[in-house]
Amino acid sequence: MPVLEGLWGPDLRMRDSGLDVGVCPDEPPHSPVWGPLRTPPVTCGGLSLALELPALIRQLRAAWRARKGGPRGPERNQAGPWVESEKEQAEELKLDVENRSAHLEADGRLNTGHAGVLLAERRGSYPLIDLRILKTSAQQGEVETGTRRKVKRLLSFQRYCHASRLLRGLVSHSPGSLHLLDDDYLGQAAHMLSKVGTWNFDIFLFDRLTNGNSLVTLMCHLFNVYDLIHHFQLDMVKLNRFLGMVQEDYHSQNPYHNAVHAADVTQAMYCYLKEPKLAEHLSPLDIFLGLMAAAAHDVDHPGVNQPFLIKTRHHLASLYQNTSVLESHHWRSTVGMLRESGLLSHLPADMSQDIEQRLGSLILATDINRQNEFLMTFREHLDNQDLDLQLSSHRHFILQIALKCADVCNPCRVWELSRQWSERVCEEFYRQGDLERRFDLEISPLCNQQADSIPAIQIGFISYIVEPLFEEWHRFTEPSLLSQTMLDHLHKNKANWGSLRCAHTPSDTQSCSQAEEPEGGVGEGADIS
Repeated sequence: MPVLEGLWGPDLRMRDSGLDVGVCPDEPPHSPVWGPLRTPPVTCGGLSLALELPALIRQLRAAWRARKGGPRGPERNQAGPWVESEKEQAEELKLDVENRSAHLEADGRLNTGHAGVLLAERRGSYPLIDLRILKTSAQQGEVETGTRRKVKRLLSFQRYCHASRLLRGLVSHSPGSLHLLDDDYLGQAAHMLSKVGTWNFDIFLFDRLTNGNSLVTLMCHLFNVYDLIHHFQLDMVKLNRFLGMVQEDYHSQNPYHNAVHAADVTQAMYCYLKEPKLAEHLSPLDIFLGLMAAAAHDVDHPGVNQPFLIKTRHHLASLYQNTSVLESHHWRSTVGMLRESGLLSHLPADMSQDIEQRLGSLILATDINRQNEFLMTFREHLDNQDLDLQLSSHRHFILQIALKCADVCNPCRVWELSRQWSERVCEEFYRQGDLERRFDLEISPLCNQQADSIPAIQIGFISYIVEPLFEEWHRFTEPSLLSQTMLDHLHKNKANWGSLRCAHTPSDTQSCSQAEEPEGGVGEGADIS
């Protein structure tokens, strides 16, 4: 508790409809931590209701089975009504805990009540958007398969044993070690991980091979590659819990902003961290922050953009005063999960707070509305040649630029991958447009499927956002084979979209023929039929 009190303060609460609920459930009832609270931890028959719901249900079932099998002969018959009563009470207790847990997760936030202390949002506080109008039988099937996936993603006994042996130092650290993975991963997925630093890495295939567990698997592997687990003395169980929380808090129903996108950005970030001009200066903390920010940069994304939240007067827009609304929510949600999992609880309070703040600085940098701000600063540094990567502040700025590049790097991938991402992000735009049309709202730019074609959206995105950023990144990393490869893909993909736009809009054939095409023309795999 000393570390937590130093980090959060003794008055940390979870506020929900005016009811104060303590976040220190493991303290005894007469502990000073419970002093200001209205009630001590609730117990029932020796079971603590402060336990997480799965653990509580397991204890209830165990107690029920023990009592059910206890009485014998006549006593068993006499105890029938009592047993039924106990069963009903247990079920009522279970439902009550479930309801309260869901209610708290709907709109709760951790805060200290003191100015200047970081707020952390509870998980599940995504915008309350009426998605019923978009529900289809296919999406209902996704919900059912999602439940099965959650079961499969739980720590298996074998993985737990591997983690325990690793923590005790009983597992060797060979460069190709994959001891964090179960045997069922030691096939094609393991082979792909051996090539995770290549730019043509197919994250869609990797996600299928890992049964939708790409983000957790990739992060565990990269933490092992950089030996971050031992450097920061991380608890493997807490790390796996935190990564599982992050992955689960991405919404799989989003065509684009989901856990696969997070894994793709993380893989791109790893490629950038390996750039020779940057790699030799990075500290373990820099690498830890870069990977963590990449994995969590879009967590709990609702599938709509900031203007939608503002014009619908969503509570997140009010909370963050219409400024970097989604990015602030991603950051605060990440902090909430860090604290809930206890991943950094063993670190000094000032170090934990510093990590939280730096993560926020990185995630907030992904706000597309701040694109010109970062681009101009980056360009000035390169023009003046005054970047000194020995300075922590300059390294942090480059990490911000690297994360921005990783977040929008899809047009720099090979055409087969780039096109999939483009179709996904436009599908998400069109879904928002459908929502706005149904609620008689003004349709946001790029969200009108009848007026905004995928090729037109992509050409504008590449021309105004991606090209300027990656040209400056190429200047920074030069000479870099990766940067040159990304620019080559970018130019070819832009030409591909130009050809597709011309094929689908015959009236623009003349303007298309006059448009300048990058060297290399239409890339491989282009389909203009």
